[in-house]
Amino acid sequence: MRYLTAGESHGPQLTAILEGVPAGMPLSAQDINNELARRQKGYGRGRRMQIEKDQVNIAGGVRHGMTLGSPLALLVENKDWTHWTKVMGIEPISPDEQEEVKRKITRPRPGHADLNGGIKYGHRDLRNVLERSSARETTVRVAAGAVAKKLLNELGIKVAGHVMEIGGIIANDVSYSSIEELIEKTESSPVRCLDDEAAEKMMAAIDSAKKAGDSIGGVVEVIVEGMPAGIGSYVHYDRKLDAKIAMAVMSINAFKGVEFGLGFEMARKPGSEVHDEIAWSEEQGYYRKTNRLGGFEGGMTTGMPIVVKGVMKPIPTLYKPLKSVDIESKEEFTASIERSDSCAVPAASVVAESVVAWELANAITEQFNSDQFQRLKHDIAEYRKQSKDY
Repeated sequence: MRYLTAGESHGPQLTAILEGVPAGMPLSAQDINNELARRQKGYGRGRRMQIEKDQVNIAGGVRHGMTLGSPLALLVENKDWTHWTKVMGIEPISPDEQEEVKRKITRPRPGHADLNGGIKYGHRDLRNVLERSSARETTVRVAAGAVAKKLLNELGIKVAGHVMEIGGIIANDVSYSSIEELIEKTESSPVRCLDDEAAEKMMAAIDSAKKAGDSIGGVVEVIVEGMPAGIGSYVHYDRKLDAKIAMAVMSINAFKGVEFGLGFEMARKPGSEVHDEIAWSEEQGYYRKTNRLGGFEGGMTTGMPIVVKGVMKPIPTLYKPLKSVDIESKEEFTASIERSDSCAVPAASVVAESVVAWELANAITEQFNSDQFQRLKHDIAEYRKQSKDY
């Protein structure tokens, strides 16, 4: 499976083309819209979320609620486009219309792609960079992830995410009895946190940052249950599934770190407190007594829950802007303010679920016969049985 996205933050729409989704898999627009709605929620979101009510238009690849095996075309309209038709129009504009278009942006914002993108592509108007580098693009990545989550769910694999930390406030009580309980509790939390006491402090920290014209980041965790053992491969660097997931998480806007299981804590522990002892039972087959490695050994799944964390830096668009340099005059200035969130960590948790789900679905369809969904389900069931009896 693979996908491409296209579209700008204030363009007419965002588009994703998905290839390799098996034929005969149940899929509806509602499956995707549910995930899009989850991405738009969360304490600390900005005014853009009051404008956009993201809904997908499936323009290809599905007929009568079933995938066809041909590429899927997913379109999400930008409602804000109505206010940007002159600024972001497709056709050339006349000299008379130049005055109607907002001035070109020559002042790069610290922490954004503005300056580096301008240097790379030779743009003198940095709006040509910031429109595509915007986190708005994650809308259709969540749409693609929704398709992947549907495939995984049909195979008995469940994906969930939650917020571990915001602005230095760490969730301590993150226990849950089942992944269903995790989902239920986090869906009812404004910051997608399992720890109610920490959640209140997180919201207060977001309010404080907003009042100060600042922004805060945090840490999210994705949990996956039901993945068979042995998905991925140890034979080459680019076939290691944990490496692919790490790349996917790092590709999310503003993410700057990834870890599995105990992660960086492993550097401070002896091997006896890091590695997971192997056990076997007739009911379960092989399993690990602990899950400190987060469901991976040698680039392959162990059959234990996958546990991956990602750290999101504070959003760089601030209402108390930092200093920068104008690319035309080379003079120092105070960076311009674009409409922004004070904290997008809860929404980023949903995006993280989506990109992890995609990599898992891709690995499964790569490893098993995946032209027909029913055949895929049969092969996965047989593989699970063989793994248990090994």
